[in-house]
Amino acid sequence: MISANGITLAYGKRVIFKDVNIKFVPGNCYGLIGANGAGKSTFLKILAGELESDAGNVSVGSKERIAMLRQDHYAFDEHTVVNTVIMGHPRLYEVMNAREEIYSKAEFSEEDGIRSAELESEFAEMNGYEVESEAAVLLNGLGIPEELRNKQMKELEGSDKVRVLLAQALFGNPDVLLLDEPTNHLDLKTISWLEDFLSRFNNTVIVVSHDRHFLNQVCTHVADIDFGMIRVYVGNYDFWYQASQLTLKQKQDENRKVTDKANELKEFIQRFSSNASKAKQATSRKRLLEKLTIEEMPVSSRKYPYIVFKPERACGDIILEISGLTKELDGVVLFKDLTMTVCKGDKIAFVGANGLAKTTFFQILTGEMEPDSGSFRWGVTITSSYFPKENNSYFENDYTLIEWLGQYSPPAEGESFARGFLGRMLFSGDEATKKTSVLSGGERVRCMLSKVMLAGPNTLILDEPTNHLDLESITALNNGLISYSEVILFASHDHEFVSTVANRIIEFTPGGVIDRVMTFDEYLESPEVSETRDKLCQGHQELTL
Repeated sequence: MISANGITLAYGKRVIFKDVNIKFVPGNCYGLIGANGAGKSTFLKILAGELESDAGNVSVGSKERIAMLRQDHYAFDEHTVVNTVIMGHPRLYEVMNAREEIYSKAEFSEEDGIRSAELESEFAEMNGYEVESEAAVLLNGLGIPEELRNKQMKELEGSDKVRVLLAQALFGNPDVLLLDEPTNHLDLKTISWLEDFLSRFNNTVIVVSHDRHFLNQVCTHVADIDFGMIRVYVGNYDFWYQASQLTLKQKQDENRKVTDKANELKEFIQRFSSNASKAKQATSRKRLLEKLTIEEMPVSSRKYPYIVFKPERACGDIILEISGLTKELDGVVLFKDLTMTVCKGDKIAFVGANGLAKTTFFQILTGEMEPDSGSFRWGVTITSSYFPKENNSYFENDYTLIEWLGQYSPPAEGESFARGFLGRMLFSGDEATKKTSVLSGGERVRCMLSKVMLAGPNTLILDEPTNHLDLESITALNNGLISYSEVILFASHDHEFVSTVANRIIEFTPGGVIDRVMTFDEYLESPEVSETRDKLCQGHQELTL
């Protein structure tokens, strides 16, 4: 068990937490949610002992071990993948190295014998003889192939490093598991494996995530950070959302009733205060009016941007025709002989483990890259707008946000238009004059979505648009795409996002492409799709051999 007692933290005049008291009980998974900047990652660091609060303390059960998903991707560069995972249990790793040091000695003293017996006993107590098999199971589940496991961490790509660090946090059955955005860089298959792992995990889990489906699958409780406090709700994310909205509505209704009653009393007093026969009643109502109090509604840190895509014209009959498209990078075939037709009303989710294939496909469609062979043709009525996964090139000039948005605004519109648009995207007041060089990842994404909206396209091409966004912005974007009447081609690892937006699924597999007109949940549950995928993968393996 882990508990926070009287936790208070402020940065200057900005209060992050004030006298927070919360207890996390074993056997439960707590989703820690809140707007960007609310203090989610900060609170995890306080619980892990990596950051000191201004007041209060954290209590952990006797001999209980805390494991936390590390965000420093370079901290273990000189260690092998397997050793990095085992280092998730520091004492076990220490004992393992001490054993090896003793057994590697040419001469074995009596003192070494006594020490080795002590170490063996402690090693067995910590299930040390199962370390390699446990590490292998975790790495396999997280998609790290066997050939990478004895390589040094510095030899791995960034996404593989994230998976290894996640395996490190999960290793050794920690008593308290702290996970900060564990689904980042994971494909849907691996996220599903992690959901299953956490559902079977019997100790305490506290997780920060912007993936609503993931939170719904793993959470037994939601710890909501807002108003400088943390309030715990029993149930998953959807239950929290319904409960919090109901609580908010009840408070608003109560205030409305009090306001209506006060207006009624004021009206009576005003009408009859000078009437001698009604003076007594007017005085009585004055006393009632004085007793009425309207509960102050605290200002929430949660804010939803206004995301609405309005096409300037509808799509014609021909949207996009692709014939025999093939692309290979660094000797790896990303897709081969891809042929497809995009139809009116299509909202196509491109899925599959190979993110590079999806990004490259989008870059070919937008003219940023040439295919090796094949062709594609956009209809004459089509105007597309592209949201890339990497957006650094759009922010190289150190503009203010007003200047930056002005590049994509209608020529006749001026600063007032830009300020109004930015305000709806949560850049109000002085925020609109911020320099692009100081923007966070989420702020950049909101800028890029503004650019897409201003283009008025009838076809959207979106590559991982939910990355870096908080839950409120994801919800706003999700609703905006559901309401969009024209064509969408997109890739996302957010299950809820894909399942609520897409009406057609195209999967890139190593052996070819699967294309089905159905929802994402139907696609995942389809035996026919699963059989097709197995055949394609088997055919690819035979060709490779």
